Amino acid sequence: MGTLRKALVVVAALGAGAGVGSALFALVTPGELQKQAMLKEMPEQHPRHREEKVRAQQLVMATLQEAAATQENVAWRKNWTGGGRSV
Repeated sequence: MGTLRKALVVVAALGAGAGVGSALFALVTPGELQKQAMLKEMPEQHPRHREEKVRAQQLVMATLQEAAATQENVAWRKNWTGGGRSV
């Protein structure tokens, strides 16, 4: 009988802990309006940031294409924006 009682107490304690955790999670989770506001304020949504990201991707792709077309080790360059070896 004591074992059954201990098991029920353990189950009740775990259930109460899960209930408290679920309630806290529901309290701190942002609502739909807050989610939309946060998405609007993200840096990726600003046009200037997007243009900078596109430009950086273009530079990386140009460097990769140049590296693929030559036998030079482009990793040793000090000036990444210019072509040719500038050591």
